[in-house]
Amino acid sequence: MDIIIVLDGSNSIYPWVEVQHFLINILKKFYIGPGQIQVGVVQYGEDVVHEFHLNDYRSVKDVVAAASHIEQRGGTETRTAYGIEFARRGINPEAFLNEIKFIASDPDDKHFFNVTDEAALKDIVDALGERIFSLEGTNKNEISFGLEMSQTGFSSHVVEDGILLGAVGAYDWNGAVLKETSSGKVIPLRESYLQEFPEELKNHGAYLGYTVSSVISTKHERIYVAGAPRFNHTGKVIIFSMHNNQNLTIHQALKGEQIGSYYGSEINSLDVNGDGVTDVLLVGAPMYFSEGRERGKVYVYTLRQRIAAADLVPGLMYFGCSIHGQLDLNEDGLVDLAVGSLGNAVLLWSRSVVQINASIRFEPSKINIFTKDCKRNGKDATCMSAFICFTAVFLSAHFQTASVALRYNATIDERRYTPRAHLDESSERHTQKGLVLLGGREHCDRLQFHVLDTADYVKPVTFSIDYELEHPENGPMLDDGWPTSLKVSVPFWNGCNEDEHCVPDLVLDARSDVPSAMEFCRRALRRPPPDCSAFSLSFDSPVFIIESSRRRVAVEAALENRGENAYSTVLNISFSRNLQFASLIPKVAFRLDFEFSKSIFLQSMEIYLITNSDSEEKESTKEDNVAHLNFHLKYEADLLFTRSSSLDYYEIRSNSSLERYDSIGPPFHCTFKLQNLGFFPVEGVTIKLTIPVATRAGNRLLLLTQFLVDQENTTCNIWGNSTDYRGTPAEEDLSRTLHLNHSNSDVISIDCNVKLAPNEEMNLHLRGNLWMKSLKADTGSCPMSDAHVQHLLAQLKFKSLKLTTNAALQRSFGSPFIFREEDPSRQITFEISKPEESQIPIWIILGSTLGGLLLLALLVLALWKLGFFKSGSRRRAAERERSAQRLE
Repeated sequence: MDIIIVLDGSNSIYPWVEVQHFLINILKKFYIGPGQIQVGVVQYGEDVVHEFHLNDYRSVKDVVAAASHIEQRGGTETRTAYGIEFARRGINPEAFLNEIKFIASDPDDKHFFNVTDEAALKDIVDALGERIFSLEGTNKNEISFGLEMSQTGFSSHVVEDGILLGAVGAYDWNGAVLKETSSGKVIPLRESYLQEFPEELKNHGAYLGYTVSSVISTKHERIYVAGAPRFNHTGKVIIFSMHNNQNLTIHQALKGEQIGSYYGSEINSLDVNGDGVTDVLLVGAPMYFSEGRERGKVYVYTLRQRIAAADLVPGLMYFGCSIHGQLDLNEDGLVDLAVGSLGNAVLLWSRSVVQINASIRFEPSKINIFTKDCKRNGKDATCMSAFICFTAVFLSAHFQTASVALRYNATIDERRYTPRAHLDESSERHTQKGLVLLGGREHCDRLQFHVLDTADYVKPVTFSIDYELEHPENGPMLDDGWPTSLKVSVPFWNGCNEDEHCVPDLVLDARSDVPSAMEFCRRALRRPPPDCSAFSLSFDSPVFIIESSRRRVAVEAALENRGENAYSTVLNISFSRNLQFASLIPKVAFRLDFEFSKSIFLQSMEIYLITNSDSEEKESTKEDNVAHLNFHLKYEADLLFTRSSSLDYYEIRSNSSLERYDSIGPPFHCTFKLQNLGFFPVEGVTIKLTIPVATRAGNRLLLLTQFLVDQENTTCNIWGNSTDYRGTPAEEDLSRTLHLNHSNSDVISIDCNVKLAPNEEMNLHLRGNLWMKSLKADTGSCPMSDAHVQHLLAQLKFKSLKLTTNAALQRSFGSPFIFREEDPSRQITFEISKPEESQIPIWIILGSTLGGLLLLALLVLALWKLGFFKSGSRRRAAERERSAQRLE
């Protein structure tokens, strides 16, 4: 079953919390679930909205939770018909009609009526009466019912000779009263009720018998009482007697006074003094609407008033032997009662009757919240005065100069939980006062109150009074049915033109702190303008960059009113799923902070702001009531890209042996590591490895034996690893090629897709060996004993050689990520050197030795010829002579 509940959410509904409680109580009674009941809610006022649709919630708990968050939409209009029509949208008319035909009795042409307007109902009313039911006990030639749907026993009342039973469904739901006795049933005929329930009202459904009771008269006779709360929509109570001849006599009828009050739905009789005679009949009208709510009302009917002679003058006899009640003997304007007694006449008159007229006026007549003319409790406030005036009008001219004491209660905003105004004298919303009124003279009390700042300047402040006589038991009595309460509203001045029709012009502007590609290039990458222009144009559409350190997005919004006052202005904010609302900072404008979601990653960001108010803005100025931020995003990848290697430098010597390396060469283990240090998951990125494995002439340089990625679900593609290089190296001179990489050698290429969650890493491992059969080459310096190896290695010539493995990060097409580095790549280089170890021929050594000796002999001969050796002997002789002379 599909149920659409249509709620009135206009300003006329208050308080809203009661509507929510009513809605929740109904929803809790439904069996909501798959295959059971679906519930949707529509709310209307000036506009109509779906609060939630039929298939939004699948359990009672979810529906109740959603209903508890429904807020009143408000509005000064109540568009009920539009709300119902809105709720019916989306229903397939053909399926809807087929369902009704399925429910209707067969054949459809007699029991299905397609009516286009209300006037057409008059043409089919007789057919409806004849065909809508076909129940046992009805006459085929009649168009109404007797007791077939009577619901006898709807109410009951025990009497001496049986039980009185109400039958609200009898006689086409006009109702009836039956009596069950020991001797049989008493069922009055339809004609017995025509006196008070005429034939022309037979289709109104009076519900006579809704409640039944009885009273005891002063003659100690039992008289029955029955209520018909729906009679003519106002209700009726009949007082009657029943007879055994299926007839009844209606003695009196009491009528309700308000439509929908359900007058007569409850009846009770009361014997006040316990003498067996009914003194008071009580009739309830529980739906009686008063003071803005269905407060209900109880009507009290006095069946008698007894005046005992002993209470008047002692010695009276035969009091009441004659009675006259048509003259005003004391000229007080009221009919007096003259009662005869033996030898005396007693004149009885009633107390004076007074009517109290009340009024309330305010100074000033409207609340001007823009003018704070006083201070209350240290706060600026708008001060007002209420003048509560009463005038006593005595119905009798004899009492025109009399006085009456009155007391009243005054309340501000009685139906609000928190009042918007307070009385000066007590800072409360209530006050109670008493006064004395002179007949025909107005008396006014001045109550000063103040209004502080409030969020609701649309609905007026209500000022209500309830008043009553100070001494109702003595002195004048208030006229029966005369009002005893008054409610007056004082509106707010809206600050607009004289016609008080506000026409605002709301302007909404919003900006985000997310940089564009050009701004990011200038600020973060610090590149010159030409490079930044090229960077910005490298994307297929305008993009905005999310830096790697960014966790929040700030939106600066400014809402301005360039027209007249805009009341109850509302700003609705919506945003994409990858954002989470963080904070709102009010300023002259205001700032909205959003945090990026940790669980939802999108390549765009959207924030939508729209504002409106209760005031009527022109359509021509509504275009700037919306601010829409929609950014195509690129995220800066915060990747830590490192590498490590077990081999950096290797020196090849002539005596190096291949046996220790299994006849291949020294091993190496290279590792490239990627770590996602950022907030966002990285995807749409590829890492490309190029490993130089041979020269362009086909001489192998190294052998890659293993490639391993330690991250699961990583897809890699490998090219160039199946080349069959020659087993014997060819002659190749690399002495001028100092660096071999992917640009000048044969390589193995490996492409791997990178997909890293925040704080996740991946390692790419390369294992292999240097190919010594090609690298261990000198220029013929190998020992002759290893002639075979010398033959193999004699052709590759170099002194120092660098082999570089390159790993580069690349963005795939449409990737949401960018890199701060212009070329994010890492290299691992193997430096291989081969020092020269040459042998000098013996003839060179012998020749050099003989030449040196000959040169030494020629040098000694030259020194001897020059006397170098003689000068020393002469010095020694001179020293000996000097020594001898000293001795002498």
